[in-house]
Amino acid sequence: MMFDQLFDAALLESVVRAMVPILLAALGGMICERAGVFQIAMEGMMLAGAFAAMAGSYLAVSSGLGIVFGVTAGVLISLMLAFGTVSRQGDPIVLGIALNLMALGLTGFLLPQIFGVRGTFRHERIDGLDRLPIPGLSEIPWIGPVLFDQTILGYLAFLLVPAIWLLLFRTPAGLRLRGVGERPLAAESLGVSPTAYKYGAVIASGVLSGLAGTQLALGNLVLFAEGMSAGRGWVAVVAVMLGRAHPFAVFGASLLFAFAEGLGFRLQGNGLPVQITDALPFLVTLIALIAARKRFARLLDLTTGG
Repeated sequence: MMFDQLFDAALLESVVRAMVPILLAALGGMICERAGVFQIAMEGMMLAGAFAAMAGSYLAVSSGLGIVFGVTAGVLISLMLAFGTVSRQGDPIVLGIALNLMALGLTGFLLPQIFGVRGTFRHERIDGLDRLPIPGLSEIPWIGPVLFDQTILGYLAFLLVPAIWLLLFRTPAGLRLRGVGERPLAAESLGVSPTAYKYGAVIASGVLSGLAGTQLALGNLVLFAEGMSAGRGWVAVVAVMLGRAHPFAVFGASLLFAFAEGLGFRLQGNGLPVQITDALPFLVTLIALIAARKRFARLLDLTTGG
């Protein structure tokens, strides 16, 4: 296999396409981490968002309503998580896993009940997200189609990286959010409400994870398949840890995992067994998780009060 046959513009496009859902979810998880909430329910939020986005788009033949439905589904699950972890001080790991399983079971149940099919549902009424090429820039060789021919959610994901950095590190609200995560008692003594900021962070994560699912169902594909999040929410959790909850580092970690996924698809098309290529993104995730294990322990201690 020649190098230039493996690494080309098509590979870069597939990498960016794979990165957008992971990045959106990871940015939401990063905000939670900064607020002191350990967020592992992004898999369920993403899957619920994908199902709801598909349903909304199908019912109204409108990708715009699909986005609204996807965000709403993510927010509903985030409210359950916030109530359990913030208001009731439950174990975030147990609650996160429970919500992930709930989303998997609920979407698998509703698909045949509402649409009369199992497994995968595609229909001409489902309105996918349009690509919005930027005139001139989208015609640049290699880079143009990769960066400047995205869906609206693709552009949003890229813009959110510097925007969230500015919010966290250059605004009073960001300072208070980080204070709540690092020193909640000290923040409370200064009149900052840890509960309000934690709720806000978890809801923001629900919005972004819902958008990630919407991108999966209406952007990357125009369909819904049971379990179509396929571990991307868990990959986003690792991206947050590997990126040390910093927007630009989380972007880099998301790009790494997306590259592994895109490379896996390319190798699959060149004759490698599908079992090996499907395992590649998770192998990279496992290696990254081992590398970030000390960071994981510190974050878990911080967010669970250990």
